[in-house]
Amino acid sequence: MKKKFTFILAFFVLAVLSLNAQTKKAYTTSGGEIIFSFADINNQGNETGNIMRFSPFFNLQSNLNYDPNQNFGVYTGLAIRNVGFIYDDPNSSSVRKKFRNYTIGIPVGLKVGKLDGAFVYAGYEIEFPLNYKEKTFDNEIKEDKFNVWFSNRVPALYHTLFLGVNLPYGANLKFKYYLTNFHNKDFEETNSDGSKSKPYEFLEANVFYFALSFDLFKNTQLVDPVEARDTKSAALY
Repeated sequence: MKKKFTFILAFFVLAVLSLNAQTKKAYTTSGGEIIFSFADINNQGNETGNIMRFSPFFNLQSNLNYDPNQNFGVYTGLAIRNVGFIYDDPNSSSVRKKFRNYTIGIPVGLKVGKLDGAFVYAGYEIEFPLNYKEKTFDNEIKEDKFNVWFSNRVPALYHTLFLGVNLPYGANLKFKYYLTNFHNKDFEETNSDGSKSKPYEFLEANVFYFALSFDLFKNTQLVDPVEARDTKSAALY
């Protein structure tokens, strides 16, 4: 059910984004993100072990923007994102875990400021996990690695909030916080001896990240095609 809902929602947003804007107030933009992620971690009272994770690849977003004037706008869109965190196990001096999700996100945001220059933006984004990967290292040697599509190890969706600033010439800085715990704490796995366990029962981790991107909101449709045609025709006479 989760798989079907994710694809239906993704198809709907892609269909909206594919529509041609009819006025210069509505337009589409796209861009990528370079993500530096961390996590708010609490494992039975232990809040240590958080390591920065760098993910520059496969973070893509396409936005449908509507700017009623030069100082205010709204937008939605569709994004695919590589997000996760790195964690040193507090119960071991040598074990490090790396967790990652590829997600599909749908943002709803507001933009305030000089929209053809510097402005701030903020909003909410819902994300649907697609592919989960987990790696285990012991003394820097990889001991285990697996990835699962639509895994029950993570929630069906993430609720997130974001705040950013768009700078002149297209540079963009964003902060994002995941309100939903990264893992599904109720997930059960079967051990080699047939017993059941919940590997993430006591691991609370809320991911947050800082991102750098370029041209995420840059409007290339500066002039309405009909208006440009009429202006050109008038100039001939």
